[in-house]
Parts: sequence; structure tokens; C-alpha cells
Amino acid sequence: MKIIKHIKPISLKIRSRLPSLLMAAAILALNTLSASAQAFNSTELKTGISNSLAVIMMFGFVLGISCVIYGGFAIRRGDVDQGKMSIIGGAIIAAAPAVIFAFFKIFGIEGNSSVGIGNF
Repeated sequence: MKIIKHIKPISLKIRSRLPSLLMAAAILALNTLSASAQAFNSTELKTGISNSLAVIMMFGFVLGISCVIYGGFAIRRGDVDQGKMSIIGGAIIAAAPAVIFAFFKIFGIEGNSSVGIGNF
């Protein structure tokens, strides 16, 4: 029969991090008070959103072009169905921002929108 030894609980000698966490939270809260007191500027918000969408559009454009190239290589290998789907998907991904911007122009809401395709 095995004798099971009782393991004594190991006392933790690690200092509590609660005071440092509370200090960090207090500093963060005090720093945000001055930021919330400033006036809200919707133009800066629209500019930020527009810049973010421009970055996303650039990644989407590169991804779409790479899908089209992959589709060409797939057709060359003999996988015609996969190649055609990749080319169509890549074209849709690459052209999506321009199509959305065209819809904004058509419906006349480009003046108040944060959507744009930028200057190329």
C-alpha cells in the first residue's frame, strides 16, 4: 500500500501587485479626464476613419491582385475552376473600395461620408 504524503501548502512570497495596478489605473484615469474635456471635432474623426479605410483599402488591393495572380498560375497548372474563382474573387476584393465610393457618389452622400479612395 502506498503512503500518500500530505503536501503542505507553499506560502506565497510574491508581493501583491494590487497597489501598483491601482496606481496605474489612477494615472490612466487622471490622464483621460483632460482629454474628455476637449471639444469634440467631427472633422478629425472623419479624417481618422478615412485614413484607416485607406490603409484597409491598400491591403485589400494588394490581396486582390495577389489572388488574381494566383488564379493565373492555377489556370496554367490545369486547375481551371479554382483559377477562375480566384481571379473573380481577387477582382472583387481589389475593386470593392472603388465600387463603394461610386455608390456614395451616385447617391450624393460623398460630402458627409468618411469613405474615399484617395488620390492615386
